[in-house]
Amino acid sequence: MEIFVVDAFASQPFTGNPAGVVLGQGDDGWMQGLAAEMKHSETAFLAPRPDGGYDLRWFTPEVEVDLCGHATLASAHVLWETAQVDAATFHTRSGPLTTTRDASATITMDFPVAEPIPAAPMHDLFDALGITPTDFCATTGDFYCCVVDRASTVRELTPNFEAMQKLRLVRGVYVTAAGDQGYDVVSRCFAPRVGIDEDPVTGSMHCLLVAYWGPRLGKDELHAFQASPRGGEVTVVRKGDRALLSGRAVTVLRGELPQ
Repeated sequence: MEIFVVDAFASQPFTGNPAGVVLGQGDDGWMQGLAAEMKHSETAFLAPRPDGGYDLRWFTPEVEVDLCGHATLASAHVLWETAQVDAATFHTRSGPLTTTRDASATITMDFPVAEPIPAAPMHDLFDALGITPTDFCATTGDFYCCVVDRASTVRELTPNFEAMQKLRLVRGVYVTAAGDQGYDVVSRCFAPRVGIDEDPVTGSMHCLLVAYWGPRLGKDELHAFQASPRGGEVTVVRKGDRALLSGRAVTVLRGELPQ
C-alpha cells in the first residue's frame, strides 16, 4: 500500500493541516494502530469500489471519527496526483461526500451543514478554555461551539488541555468570533479527548460556522481563518443543507507500507 502525508488547506508545504492518506484499507485494529503511529489529527484510508467511488474512513490517533474535512481534501488531492481523478464520490460514515478539482488545483468538497443547537452552559469547559462565551451551542458527535466577542480572544487562547481531557461529555470544542484582518470569521478547534489537543485546520467545523455566522453576517459565503499556530484559510459556501468547502493541498511525503 502507498502512504502519503498531505498538507491540506495549504498552498505551500508545512502549513495548513497535515493528514495521512493510505491507498488501501486493513482491519480496524491495523488502521487504528497506523493512525496512532502517524500521530496526525486524522489518517484517511481509501479503497476503490466497483461503482467507481471510494470507501473512505478516518482515524485520529485514538478513535475512528464520522467526518473529517481536511483528510477528505487530502484524499482527493492524492487521487488526482496518482490517477488524475478530478471528481470523486467518497462513501463514509456520514454518507456520500463528493469532491471536485478545478483548473487552479482548488478542491471543493460537498458536506452536510451542521446546524447549531442551543446548549446549557458548561462552566467546567469554559474554565478549561479560560473564556466567558457570549453564546454556546452544540453540534453532532459531542462537539460544542463557544462564541466570543473578539477575534483576538480566539487567537490568544491557551487552553488547559489536561482539564479538558477530563470532561467526558465533551469530545471537542470550537471557539469562534467575528473575523478580523479581512476574514469574515476566525476560529480554533480543540479535541484532547480524542488525542488532538489542537487541530490546525478543521473542514467539518466550517459546516457549523457557516450555519451559525451566515445569518448573523448576512452572507452565504464566508472567508474564514483558523488561527492555529500553523494557520489555514477555508472558503465555505452554504447551498441549502449543504456546505461547499474549498481549499488546496500539497504532498510533502510519499512512501510504501511494508506488507
